[in-house]
Amino acid sequence: MTLIEGKKVAAEVRAELKAETAAFEAQYGKKVGLAVVLVGEDPASQVYVRNKIKGCEEAGIRSFAHYLPADASQKQVEELVAALAADESVHGILVQLPLPGHLDADRILALIPTEKDVDGFSADNIGKLALNEEGTVACTPFGVMELLRRYHIDPRGKRAVVVGRSNIVGRPMALLLLNADATVTVCHSRTADLKEECARADILVAAIGKPKFIAAEMVKDGAVVIDVGINRVDGKLVGDVDFDEVSKKASFITPVPGGVGPMTIAMLLKNAVACAKRAVR
Repeated sequence: MTLIEGKKVAAEVRAELKAETAAFEAQYGKKVGLAVVLVGEDPASQVYVRNKIKGCEEAGIRSFAHYLPADASQKQVEELVAALAADESVHGILVQLPLPGHLDADRILALIPTEKDVDGFSADNIGKLALNEEGTVACTPFGVMELLRRYHIDPRGKRAVVVGRSNIVGRPMALLLLNADATVTVCHSRTADLKEECARADILVAAIGKPKFIAAEMVKDGAVVIDVGINRVDGKLVGDVDFDEVSKKASFITPVPGGVGPMTIAMLLKNAVACAKRAVR
């Protein structure tokens, strides 16, 4: 069994991006700029934003952090995002989710231009992914593909099973694997014979948000197992996969923490650099 070390790969990505951002600045006389908007004081969101800003520093990206109080109005948030959309020094905009309940997140996210959508959540970018055209890809599934590439795991001709169909992970993950010539099955809460579907996978991606849901009996010998889940149980972070048991059967497996998680921020930074490069074409 080979452990897929996302933390190590993420550090490599940031180092590569630092060279790219330095070259960008030398050629165009400005830094790659990423704006992050945080509304409210959700502890998890604050941690994510801090990690994103730290990642920007390591990758040579200029970060613009905007903090709004939890009671900020729809108009206040929309005006901020619209101003960032018009700011030429900002190449990517990220609105940290979830937003406070009184805000209409869809309306706010719709104000982010496709060319500055570093999360890859816009309908345009999802459409480009579905058509296998160049665009910005959602960071977590993009990170999974980068891990597969760096560990020389080629999805071509493989049977891939994605457990989960969220717009953030499951759906774009399935499209990426399909674009990489895998034969893809998407499973979810309504799937009949889930155990049997999972057990057929050469590459199994778990993204359902249920701790240790994927048991050893659901995994075939030699499968590549990618655990996207992050769940807190008794003060510890665990994935959607029963790591201790499944690792005995898998050929490759990601740990939690230290697997897919660090890749999400690394690919966000990679998306920001790609957006900046497209802006100056």
